[in-house]
Amino acid sequence: MPDLAAEVSRALGSVIDPEIRKPITELDMVGGVSVDPDGRAFVGIKLTIVGCPAADAIERDVRTAAAAVPGVTGVDVDVSVMSPTERKALIERLGAGRASKADQFGPDSLTRVIAVTSGKGGVGKSTLTANLAVALAEQGLRVGLVDADVHGFSIPGILGLTDARGVAVRPTRVDDMILPPVSYGVKTVSIGMFVDSPSAAVAWRGPMLHRTIQQFLGDVYFGDLDVLLLDLPPGTGDVAISVGQLLPRAEVLVVTTPQPAAADVAERSGVVARQTGQTVIGVVENMAGLAQPDGSVLELFGSGGGAEVARRLSAGQEDPVPLLASVPLSVALRAGGDAGAPIVVTDPADPAAAAIRSVAGALAARGRGLAGRKLGFSVR
Repeated sequence: MPDLAAEVSRALGSVIDPEIRKPITELDMVGGVSVDPDGRAFVGIKLTIVGCPAADAIERDVRTAAAAVPGVTGVDVDVSVMSPTERKALIERLGAGRASKADQFGPDSLTRVIAVTSGKGGVGKSTLTANLAVALAEQGLRVGLVDADVHGFSIPGILGLTDARGVAVRPTRVDDMILPPVSYGVKTVSIGMFVDSPSAAVAWRGPMLHRTIQQFLGDVYFGDLDVLLLDLPPGTGDVAISVGQLLPRAEVLVVTTPQPAAADVAERSGVVARQTGQTVIGVVENMAGLAQPDGSVLELFGSGGGAEVARRLSAGQEDPVPLLASVPLSVALRAGGDAGAPIVVTDPADPAAAAIRSVAGALAARGRGLAGRKLGFSVR
């Protein structure tokens, strides 16, 4: 029944590889489709590697898609693995359009790159970055997240990318290509995914840190992204400088706390970003106050720091730097980070979640200019 086999083949176009995020038909993962006279469909699928963690999900979705075709009475799925030649062809096809791996987020890329930084630690930068990434993904954007805080990695835990022992989920490797795990719609990579324990200490100096960030940006296959967020370590050290060198067109979001004394150190991170050619696009004030039962707000960490940082950074560039939001202290925000359940999903009505979602809305509305970029077509 060749027509029914063709219908099954078309239906398989709806099956998405959960790691690469493309239809398996586009990835040449369908080995063959046939249907016997009784309407039983036989589908061969070829996984990228032995032990592919997405194997069960792909097989389940293939069965569901094929069984939904009118006239199909049953489905048999034969699972095999790509040959080295087929795997190499897949990797080359996924990298099509890039002169080299390092060009994935180069000057011609249409992906907006936003580095989230802070002058010092303990301001909740990683929690804000993870929730912001999820909020952007909820708006329908394709979002990637690089945990560039190599020494203090925490993103896997905040996004629930850990097992019962707290060990981060490892990315899938297809030869030299790394497929980042996906959580809440966000493709994520962290050095925490390459160590054996959540308490492992990464004691690296400048050259190793630079190489790690370079590999995250080059060897990890993010596919077509609308936004790539980078959770930078606090301060103005080696990683901030490396990101400035590797991604000079990146935009920068500065996270600070309300006390005016924090303005000095937060301002420095923005100044260093500008020195490498990056643009500061906004300030987020975290821990802005704690709501009380009587409706008043207890300002545990003072007030005005976010506005002061925005004012100071505005003086150094053409466009004013806005204070995008003041995120109040929230027990739910802290608890969600500990549980791997971002508050923008689990408790969107919480004031902190609402503030973070407002930042996501402002960033999504801002868009990215196309001046000076190749658009992939020519006029004849």
